[in-house]
Amino acid sequence: MKPLILFGSGKIAEVILYFLRHHSDREVVACCVDRAFLPGEQWHGLPTIGFDEVAQAYPPDSHDMFIALGYQDMNALRAEKCAQARQLGYTLPSYVHPDAGLPRDCVIGDNCFIMNQVQIHPCVSLGDNVFVWSGAMIGHHSSIASNCWLTSSTNISGSVHAGENCFFGVNSTVGNSVRLGAACFLGANTLVTKCTEEGQVFLQESTKAFRLNSRQFLRMSRFDDL
Repeated sequence: MKPLILFGSGKIAEVILYFLRHHSDREVVACCVDRAFLPGEQWHGLPTIGFDEVAQAYPPDSHDMFIALGYQDMNALRAEKCAQARQLGYTLPSYVHPDAGLPRDCVIGDNCFIMNQVQIHPCVSLGDNVFVWSGAMIGHHSSIASNCWLTSSTNISGSVHAGENCFFGVNSTVGNSVRLGAACFLGANTLVTKCTEEGQVFLQESTKAFRLNSRQFLRMSRFDDL
């Protein structure tokens, strides 16, 4: 198993580094980013290097790379960096938490990140560069195309097809047999039960604040008596 180079130095990279260090057999040996974003000579105890020099310092024939970026520009930035790393010759392994419990027939592309405590049914396929956070559920016979992001507690029903570069907010739900066009944005707590076109946005209005403040509410509701 080759040593691993992590691309990224933000919050998402910190989360992924934690899982790689504590819940995997992969050895992370360096952090690389575009030169303009170098965080210093070291990042979390790892040497840092510009992406323009990484292939010379850590050749792709002896190192793998994981692109640990967020969902900027509907996941397009992460997809772009994956493509650049592949062009340099790097293999982009996927990370699956050992407690994820994926079915044996689950098909996963490269540079995927599957956190712990997910629920993925049999007959599911994930494209390249799909990130699935804890608590997400993907129903049977569903397919998630490349470069999607499923935030915690996303609910994908059975036989759903999600196009490339979709984003699913916390607790968003997609109904059975729905087809989502590419680059759709589903905000937190949204429910989508009909097929969508490319690039559509679905938002749920935020809960309005109650007219009383918290102390007034507790006095009137007598919660303090419980």
